[in-house]
Amino acid sequence: MVSVNETAPRGAHLALLGGFSLTVGDAPVPVPPASARLLAFVAVSCRGAVPRALVAGSLWPEAPEHCANANLRSALVRLRDPGRSALEVTSSAVRLAPGVSVDYHRARALAALVLDPDGSPLHRPRFGATTVLDLSADLLPGWYEDWVLQEAETWRQLRTHALERLAADFMADRRHPEAVIAAHAAVQADPLRESSRGTLIRAHLAEGNATQARREFERYARRLRVETGVGPPDRLRRLVAGDRGGLRGR
Repeated sequence: MVSVNETAPRGAHLALLGGFSLTVGDAPVPVPPASARLLAFVAVSCRGAVPRALVAGSLWPEAPEHCANANLRSALVRLRDPGRSALEVTSSAVRLAPGVSVDYHRARALAALVLDPDGSPLHRPRFGATTVLDLSADLLPGWYEDWVLQEAETWRQLRTHALERLAADFMADRRHPEAVIAAHAAVQADPLRESSRGTLIRAHLAEGNATQARREFERYARRLRVETGVGPPDRLRRLVAGDRGGLRGR
């Protein structure tokens, strides 16, 4: 039986964006691969307790139930302090200990705030280039388990929408450099997404960089032809040609 922890070590932080790491204070904590996946799964599954059966079945889907449960016990045992104290473990469930901060939780909350239809993010000074950076990292890149890929796709869609919204708000406030940065981050998240590429083109045009807008359009056109066999839509052509309303009515 793994003991239940009452609190996480002071300053415990779990990073999932751009890669996995666990730190306590400023010190990195070594975590074995299976234990890292356990921590990450609990962190992305929900904010509350996760049934042990769900953890074992999700992390070791090909293993018989008794083997998956044994693997879970092993991953818990190998998670030495202070890493072990980042979890609360009972006979039936696993959860993050109170006080563990997770960059992914913060970034999701930030994206939701940006997209809040009742909010006014345009006039919130904390929304700027730093906000873009907070929304620019992939979730656990290089991890290919089904549960990671599904969550990573959900995050990609959420942050892309938030970055497009930020770019539009920055343009409305004539903060053109920040608009370009936000739109570029949206394109990086989904290079084939038409709305992101159109937002970036509009940001360049709003900044007075028609040449850069044309280059962006041509870059998009080449990539579309290579990866899909089709050319860019006419509305983007009209936008680059000078019709600033080329993306309206979508």
